[in-house]
Amino acid sequence: MSRFAKEFFLGAATAAHQVEGNNTNSDCWAQEQMPHSTYKEKSGIACDHYNRYAEDIRLMKEAGLNAYRFSIEWARVQPEEGVFDEEQIEHYRQVIRCCREMGIEPVVTLFHFSSPVWIIRKGGWEAETVVEDFAQYVAHVIKALGSELNYVCTINEANMGLQVAAISRRYTLMAKKAAEAAAGNGGGEVQMGLNMQAMMENMRFQAMENAEIFGTPQPHCFNLGGSEHSDLLTMKCHQAARKVIKELYPEIRVGLTLSLHDLQPVPGGEERAEAVWAEEFTHYLPYIKDDDFLGVQNYTRTLVGAEDDLPVPEGAERTQMGYEYYPQALEHVIRAVARDFKGDLMVTENGVSCDEDSRRVNFIDIATDGVAHCIADGIPVKGYFYWSLMDNFEWQMGYRMRFGLIGIDRATLERKPKASLYHLGGL
Repeated sequence: MSRFAKEFFLGAATAAHQVEGNNTNSDCWAQEQMPHSTYKEKSGIACDHYNRYAEDIRLMKEAGLNAYRFSIEWARVQPEEGVFDEEQIEHYRQVIRCCREMGIEPVVTLFHFSSPVWIIRKGGWEAETVVEDFAQYVAHVIKALGSELNYVCTINEANMGLQVAAISRRYTLMAKKAAEAAAGNGGGEVQMGLNMQAMMENMRFQAMENAEIFGTPQPHCFNLGGSEHSDLLTMKCHQAARKVIKELYPEIRVGLTLSLHDLQPVPGGEERAEAVWAEEFTHYLPYIKDDDFLGVQNYTRTLVGAEDDLPVPEGAERTQMGYEYYPQALEHVIRAVARDFKGDLMVTENGVSCDEDSRRVNFIDIATDGVAHCIADGIPVKGYFYWSLMDNFEWQMGYRMRFGLIGIDRATLERKPKASLYHLGGL
């Protein structure tokens, strides 16, 4: 049931912290170990992909996939400021070469959410120094590995800082309303029992623990949300990285990835939807206009009202993450992006968290049909990477969210390929 030409990249994606295991020098690992951590569980050995990458890449080859998007972990390569671990560079060289031996194109992401602890101690993603620090890391990696790469994503979901900040603002507003309701000063807008005192106590303890680990009660980690200033610094990091890569290896195709929603305004929500799209996408256009490609990452749609986003429609199917099951969103987002970005596009993430693999197969079919429709209309989509290759550590949600094409027995780490893996490979 071939749907794409042989030169089309059909693959799967992972992130180092979520699959490798024992990423002990990163801010995410430190956050997991805190007594009052917001993580439901610790990553630990994760999927042990660090040691079992060859087995996992072989499963992709056997299924018929021809590309693998994975990330290099900054905290492994540069565990301390000014210190580069050449053994880790060699490890990633072996991963790249393993891909080549299996006939799989490696698409490398240089930063996927987790930072070295020392970066956060310097002020993290709000500090001007992060631009030069990131450029130095990128230069070291590309000098060593650039001759073996054709495609590099500098930063995963470079717009995530603003998205997390927006979600945090909404959550804070909901919590405030709940507190007012509990005090008899408001309505019952939030239909759940909230122990506000305990939540505030937890915040206080977290501040103390952050100060001990990061040297500040409010560390500026990439995954904790950011300001307009940190958003600008992220773009400067991307531009600095692109400059370094092109100076060393002009033939490498460089881009970043963005988290993008299919924004569907209801009557009255049109103006707000346009403003959200500007924050989510169009305001980045000046910084990415010289990129070779853009990585599009989409999972669902958002119904946009005049004042706020609307809930998932009553009766609609939901994924384990609580999103609406809506694979049609990908085609809509690709078309929206292509109106303004004129370079090549790659779907660097798209997937669904569910236990019933037949629903994953259906999701893949509808999503990739949408990609094929876009290509038929002349939109230059060069690849599709399903998220994710295996059931992995879904950040603060732990191991309960199952996106994978390959199941992982948490007790033995045995790989259990699903029908969806072979179905995707057959496209």
